[in-house]
Amino acid sequence: MRQHIQATDILLRPGTIDDVDVIYAALLRLSTHIGAHQEIKSTAEDLRRYGFGTNPAFSTLIAEVDGEFAGLCLHFPIFSTWMGRPGVYVQDLYVEDRFRGRRIGEKLLRRVAKESRAAGGVYLRLSVDTDNETAKAFYERLGIAWSNYEQVQKIVGDAFFAFADAPEE
Repeated sequence: MRQHIQATDILLRPGTIDDVDVIYAALLRLSTHIGAHQEIKSTAEDLRRYGFGTNPAFSTLIAEVDGEFAGLCLHFPIFSTWMGRPGVYVQDLYVEDRFRGRRIGEKLLRRVAKESRAAGGVYLRLSVDTDNETAKAFYERLGIAWSNYEQVQKIVGDAFFAFADAPEE
């Protein structure tokens, strides 16, 4: 006898300051999933301080299934001087293990892209952990291609502070 599985509703909504602890816990799970838990230096208070208020540095889109947290997309606006247009940078995309396979990640990305387009955006950019083959395949399936002409460069921590604080010559 076949068991009938009831369809569930996926709700996408903006994250609020009340979601900070859930957002932070999801980011910790994401970092563990990709084997980079030692890289997390942020705190829930950092997210509260920089993500909410009068000049937020980022936005979040939360996915819920039947009222339960299922995933998130943390993003912020960017601008391409070459295209002369704004876009959106996806910093973190996370879906809880038990909700994977329901296209929640795709729904989150499409909503963020739609919101960016409504604000004049013409592109979406993100980075993928070099060892995360599953994520690479997921993005490729959606048409979010690897850029063969760009490489991410970064400077962080003490090296960044030394660079920023060095006298201009």
